[in-house]
Amino acid sequence: MNLPPLKKPKRRLLEIRAEIPPAVYWGAGVGFIALFFLAWQISTSQGWVKPIFLPSPAAVLRELAAQIQEGVLWQDVKSSVYRIMVGWMISTLIALPIGILMGTFRFFEGLFEPFIDFVRYMPAVAFVPLTILWAGVGDEQKFIILFIGAFFQQVLMVMDNVKTVPYEMIQVSYTFGLKKWEVLWKVALPAALPGIWDTLRITLGWAWTYLVVAELVAANVGLGYRIMRAQRFLQTETIVLGILVIGFLGLVTDYAFKFAYRAMFRWMEKGGQS
Repeated sequence: MNLPPLKKPKRRLLEIRAEIPPAVYWGAGVGFIALFFLAWQISTSQGWVKPIFLPSPAAVLRELAAQIQEGVLWQDVKSSVYRIMVGWMISTLIALPIGILMGTFRFFEGLFEPFIDFVRYMPAVAFVPLTILWAGVGDEQKFIILFIGAFFQQVLMVMDNVKTVPYEMIQVSYTFGLKKWEVLWKVALPAALPGIWDTLRITLGWAWTYLVVAELVAANVGLGYRIMRAQRFLQTETIVLGILVIGFLGLVTDYAFKFAYRAMFRWMEKGGQS
């Protein structure tokens, strides 16, 4: 008796959390970006938007070539990346231990959270005049602004990451004879580490959004400085180029964290990852 051939299960693209082929995943992202640039090209070439409001992609590419030839772009990127990484690292080094303590001990949560909740709603740009008085107009002032922009959200997210560790896991650890700090170091932190790593990725992205604010005053190099300077002369192609470069650098750091996540936490793949 001839049996009908087995039918392969159909892949549904809109199944909740279902895996899709990598080619479809990456193709969708690249296709959407291409569609965005196509719409940009059409809207400017057809004269729907005046160049003073939105320059054409060709004008931005010419500005890119000019900045590369003059060496301006490399200087701006180097300065901005340095400021971002130092400001974010200072925030991370302080936020990690405080967030871990807050997520582990209710005392520290009660001690720190009201103040952190109070300050995190204050706009970072409002601190620019004060930070100039405190630290002058050098890079230290930029570090403080980036710290203010990232730290208060970061510490609360780390706290929440630690809180996601099931309390039953901690109780079971005590039955094996582990002491309090051993439970924290050997059980709670390893379990919370994937979430903490994702928090670091997200907060580094936030730090990039504060770059223009950090370089708002008394800077003479940097992507944010270049954008603010171009605003005075209505050089919109320079503004758009700076925005695109910041977005590209942020995307690079984001995917670097994602690839590192997959390498470090392979055991999380079946459980889902961001």
